[in-house]
Amino acid sequence: MTEEELKALQKQVRKAKRIATERAGELHDLVEDRLPKDYEDIPAVAQATYDACQAWAELDAQLQAAS
Repeated sequence: MTEEELKALQKQVRKAKRIATERAGELHDLVEDRLPKDYEDIPAVAQATYDACQAWAELDAQLQAAS
């Protein structure tokens, strides 16, 4: 992997981590501020958080393997 490709992958990992953190914040806000009224939102918010974390984990594993 070239230095340029490695930097691009690092940028992707940072972006994925930011998105995962944002989704986690949304889940936290749901639990802290909107329950029990908005309980029906739990599955969708939880799935979006899980998907974002999984995407970050996959990119991070690629970065670790390349480093």
